[in-house]
Amino acid sequence: MADVVTEGTAGRRTRSLRAEEALKALSVEPDSPERLRRVLEQALVFAGATLAAVYTPSEDGELLCLVECAGVPRTVYGLRDGYSPTGRSPLAEARRTGRAVRLGPEQLADRAESRRAPSRDFSLAVLPAEDDGGCLLAVTERPGGFDAEDRVCLELVAEAIAYPAPAAAAEGGELPVNAFSLAMDTGRVEVGDGLLGLFGIGPQQFDGRVETLLGLTVPEDLPSLMSVVEADHMSIGDRELEFRVLQPAGPPRWLRLRGRLLPGGEGRPARLVGTVADASTLRAEVTDVTRVQRLAAALATAGTVRDVSHAVVTALRKPLRADRIALAELEHDRLVVTVLDPPEPESWPELWRLEWRTDWPDAPVRAMPTLAAALREGRARIWPAGTPLEPALADVGPGGLAVLPLPAGGRMAGACLIGWDTPHEFGPDERALLTASAGLAGQALMRAHAFDAEHELVGMLQRQLLPRRLPRLPGAEAVARYLPTTAGLEVGGDWYDVIPLPDNHVALVIGDVQGHSAAAATLMGQMRTALRAYAAEGHPPDVVVHHANRLLMDMETDLFATCCYVDIDLEEGTGWCVRAGHLPPVLRRPDGGTEIAEAEGGPPLGVMRQADFPMSPLGLTPGTIVALTTDGLVESAEDDIDTGMERLALELARSDPAHLGLVADALLVGARRNDDIALLLLRYDGMAVRPLRESWTVWRVPEAVGHARRFTRRTLRAWGVPQRDADTVLLVVSELVTNALVHTDGRVRLDLTFVNHRVRVAVADASPRTPVKPASLSWEATGGRGILLVEAMSAAWGTVPVSGGKQVWSEVATSD
Repeated sequence: MADVVTEGTAGRRTRSLRAEEALKALSVEPDSPERLRRVLEQALVFAGATLAAVYTPSEDGELLCLVECAGVPRTVYGLRDGYSPTGRSPLAEARRTGRAVRLGPEQLADRAESRRAPSRDFSLAVLPAEDDGGCLLAVTERPGGFDAEDRVCLELVAEAIAYPAPAAAAEGGELPVNAFSLAMDTGRVEVGDGLLGLFGIGPQQFDGRVETLLGLTVPEDLPSLMSVVEADHMSIGDRELEFRVLQPAGPPRWLRLRGRLLPGGEGRPARLVGTVADASTLRAEVTDVTRVQRLAAALATAGTVRDVSHAVVTALRKPLRADRIALAELEHDRLVVTVLDPPEPESWPELWRLEWRTDWPDAPVRAMPTLAAALREGRARIWPAGTPLEPALADVGPGGLAVLPLPAGGRMAGACLIGWDTPHEFGPDERALLTASAGLAGQALMRAHAFDAEHELVGMLQRQLLPRRLPRLPGAEAVARYLPTTAGLEVGGDWYDVIPLPDNHVALVIGDVQGHSAAAATLMGQMRTALRAYAAEGHPPDVVVHHANRLLMDMETDLFATCCYVDIDLEEGTGWCVRAGHLPPVLRRPDGGTEIAEAEGGPPLGVMRQADFPMSPLGLTPGTIVALTTDGLVESAEDDIDTGMERLALELARSDPAHLGLVADALLVGARRNDDIALLLLRYDGMAVRPLRESWTVWRVPEAVGHARRFTRRTLRAWGVPQRDADTVLLVVSELVTNALVHTDGRVRLDLTFVNHRVRVAVADASPRTPVKPASLSWEATGGRGILLVEAMSAAWGTVPVSGGKQVWSEVATSD
């Protein structure tokens, strides 16, 4: 049974010898930009580094410049393109003393340079290179940093570093056949004759402009190329990418560009120099350790466990020509699978299919003792074809099976299983690729697991601040969607709300608090609560928003909020819209036509104390959809808000209004998720039965109660309410109006509503004091019986605050 190289003493000795042999093999290659990269990649494979870089002095000696790097992007660790040779950086110290500098997480935390790095533990080593005053910088995330054998490997790498001349020839000389030199200030490019042949043009056809070469590329690949040739998007160091060029006949040709940006000086522009080669002729076997660098770069940007798993599968399955690959997290005694390739259950062993509980299976480790032993030992294992294994593993790779425990933080984070159906030979380079990949994947899996856990906590907090469910509305249906950004872990400030109001009105609210932070989320919750409270008091829309603005100004916060508030009368199909720095509603008419409502707007909330928030009317016909959203759905780096709103209106026109939930989901397809997205849709259907309403202002005159009774009697007779039910309503009106006149001052209003065989009596007055039902009454009491009588005669009764006062209401059921 063959094993991958272990971490024992013999294994470490073998590792340094193999590193020395690999570097000697590279030394016979001619000097080129590729060679330095290949040398650095040996530090990734043999020394356990996640990043290796070379810094050399600039021509004027005033800066140590990054000239080449491999592995995880340097920005992950806060490393810069250049450092002062007289500063306190580890690079400057190693260059001055001529000795290696090694720093652990605690020592790095005390240095100013570490403040640029994210909160993660890593160790750093800087070794002076031979001649030229350059330095090798290496980073590892292993606990304890680089061990003794790692340091030997790093010393070998430092000795092997040679600084190739730029691809551009010396002044007045000729370029190599496939090389180029691009002046970043003018866009003029010098190229070798072989490079022009790759683009399919001759020297006579080339005018020396980089735009000419870019015009021959496949349009889909142009953005990635532009990110290289535009100085604003480029940093000092190496760049590599593959792109396609159009051919006169046949499919496009794949080319690979490798280059680096050389800083300019006085009178000298910055130049991008490098080579372009035919990608189909480049070495593509699994022995090419550039795959480790690519995997490291992919894992550095993988945020979630699923992202990490997909990056590992993409990096390993095709190079290894494997038939199946699985990656799983280790949770207690179970292996929780995160990615299977291929994903079909029938491609995997029976045990796995029996444990298929959700999207992926989670199999017990105890059912696979061979796997459990590999995890305990913490080293990669390989079993060739014919090795007797338990069925749960044998069926994964009958032609060969590799199990890679994924170490991280002193424990096993998970395992990667790679299987072949036909007999597979495991070469030494392939074993090195597996070993290096396991270490990188384990660290990335731990980071992603923490990211997922924190992201779920953030999402839970966000959900608690938003409505748990939307209310059922008479004559309308509302749905909402919220998508948090995937760009970070901070809670956002987007919110929405649907507020049922009296008399079959409904308020639609959507808003966005500036920023992503706990403060923004807290303020979002406060603003949502405040708007709901002001709306429930019965204020018109402009007053509701004005009160919210005043509240935010009084809170003395540095944050501001935008808001769109729409009050819709579901009986009449009319509405009023108030905007406070927010996007206007988009309306989809029943005939499929859409329009962006012309709603005049005011400033955002919390900006100006004396601000006007005008109301704009909306007319709705049955079948109309009202769409409210935040800018995360319609604004991006590529499109401004106006373009995004037009796109939203077009997509809304294409939707089927019969299925409002599907409409909302379709509008979110392809959302970029660079910002939070809130979406609120309401379809106005019209009320099948519209209530009958009448109102009466009660004047404070001796016959006020009698006038109210006569008004009520006439109204009930016109509505066809049976006499016996009318008598009950008249009694309730008498008691409520009398209480209002006796116990309050100011205006009194009587409202009658009749719908669905119920008469609703509502008496509003200017006193906020709620009537109190007495707990008991003696035979001598002269008051308090009115409320008990109203309760006895009503199917339901209650009181609500309205506009500084209150409204006492009662509902009386009538016979058919």
